[in-house]
This record gives sequence, C-alpha cells and structure tokens, in this order.
Amino acid sequence: MMGKGFRQKIRQKNTENSGFGNNSSGRFINKDGLPNVQRRGVNVFNRLSWYHTMLNLSSFRFISYLVAAYILINLGFAFIYYLIGVEHLTGIDKSDPLNEFVDVFFFSSQTFTTVGYGRIAPVGFTASLVATFEAFLGLLTFAIATGLFYGRFSRPRAYLRFSDISVIAPFQGTAALMFRLAPYKNNALTDADVIVSTAIEVIENGVSKNNFYRLDTQLSKINTLALNWTVVHLINESSPFYSFSEEDFKNTNIEIIVQIRAFDEVFSNTVVQRTSYRSNEIIYGAKFTPMYYPSRDNLTTVLNLDKINEYQKADIPVLTEIQS
Repeated sequence: MMGKGFRQKIRQKNTENSGFGNNSSGRFINKDGLPNVQRRGVNVFNRLSWYHTMLNLSSFRFISYLVAAYILINLGFAFIYYLIGVEHLTGIDKSDPLNEFVDVFFFSSQTFTTVGYGRIAPVGFTASLVATFEAFLGLLTFAIATGLFYGRFSRPRAYLRFSDISVIAPFQGTAALMFRLAPYKNNALTDADVIVSTAIEVIENGVSKNNFYRLDTQLSKINTLALNWTVVHLINESSPFYSFSEEDFKNTNIEIIVQIRAFDEVFSNTVVQRTSYRSNEIIYGAKFTPMYYPSRDNLTTVLNLDKINEYQKADIPVLTEIQS
C-alpha cells in the first residue's frame, strides 16, 4: 500500500470505466476470468444461473456432479420403494434386507432410465404411481443433461492459456510490463485484440481506495493468434508505473486486468477470455524465454506450451525519478 507522497509518482489520470468501484476490495478478476464478486440480498435460486454454472464447470466436476445426482436420485427412490414395501414389487430377492435394497435400487435405476428389464415390476397403485413419476422425472432429467452436454460441446470458447506470471523486463532501453498467452487447442482465432488496465491502491486523506488506469500496449491487435503472444506495456512517462522501483511493485497493491477478444472462424463468433495478475505475480527483473522453435525438418513450427511460464533473470535500467 502506498501513501500520499508515493501517489505523486503516478502521472496518468485515473479512469472510471473499469467496471469496478474505487472501494472494491480483494482481487477484481479471478484466474478463471470471472469477476471476484459475491452477490447478496436475493436467494440462491435467483442469485445463480445454474445453466451458466454447469457450463463453466471443468469436465471432471461436470461429470462428477451428474454421476452423483444420478446415484442420489436413485437412492432416494429406492428408499421410497422400500418404505412402501418390497411386497409391492415382484421379483425381489428377499433372502436378506441388503439384497432387497440392492434389488430396489437397481429397479429404480431401470425405471429412471426407462430401460425396464421386466424382472422386477410394481404391484398396486402406490408403487405404480411412484414408478410412473420416476420414469417421467428420468425423461426430464436426461433431456436437461443432454442439453447441458450439447451446450458445453457447442459453446464457443477462446481456449487460451495465460502465463501464471507477468514480468518487468528490459525493453528498448527502459522497462516494460509483459505477460503472454497462447492458444492450446486447434481452433483458429483471428483479429485478436487486448485491453489491459491496472488497479493501484492508494491512500488519500487517510482513506484507502483503488485507482484504475488504462495500460497502452505495443500491439493492441494481431491478425492471427497462431503462436504465443507476448503483450508488452512500455513503462515510460505516460505509464502509471513510471519510476516504480522493485520495492514499489512489491509493496503496492496492484492488479493487472486483462481481456482478450478474438474471432473464432469455425463458430463465426467473437470469444472473450480474461485473467489478472496481482503484485505477488509480477516478477521484477526477468524476461520470458522463447517457447516456439522450428521443427527438425524445418517444415513446421513447434509451440511448446509447457514453456509459457519460463523466464530468466534480466537487469532493469534505472528508471528516472519524477521530480516533485
């Protein structure tokens, strides 16, 4: 956190178009690109979009939730059938209670999926009513699950991997803030542009607040995003980081907010991906090492995504202090 005197180092005018208030706290954008915001004042059903939540889950968690829901639903119906009485189900193995419950559970799963092998069947109005409702619920559930699978499969995404760190590296006789990104799937992205801003915590009149600044980049747009893209913000007189020392970067609450937009040719749609870097994720005096190279036969280019975070130490020129 920097004080009032340190605030004089920043020449750039504070901007108000970040989408976050000056009194916001914590990280603004999480590493997954979603805003770090908790919404309160409404119940959980109105606060969350379950469809968006399921689409944004990782594949492992999505499948795990579906399997867990399937097992829990069938366990619930198995208890209902068991409470009604196994005598209302034909073909049940009544040798012991465990075998009875296992048979009831598998009868529930067969009814829920509308498979219905026929060995076990409901007898009487109550058991038949429960089986009818379960079959109907099963049809609705699998229709929803199918829609979610299709939504996850067909949803356009950028499929970009950002470096976990950003660096302050020597550049054109001065220093520059750099981070990099690369596509990790075989989708074709064109007309990619980047918007970079920063939030810097300052103390004004004894009150902590966040000021937001737009960071200009050497290249704000590229025609084709085929290899890695190292985004460079030159730290010159127009930069809010001008005259920042290594200690300033370490001791000041800074967040670099990044947004990438690109056009996906297959989906014919614009895709967006975001990330951010906090002060502890900015490495002073370092530069990224190359992550692509020609193949042995010189017929193609190899992009090594494992090297996206690799860097080496580098000396930073002493930045001129601003005279008060």
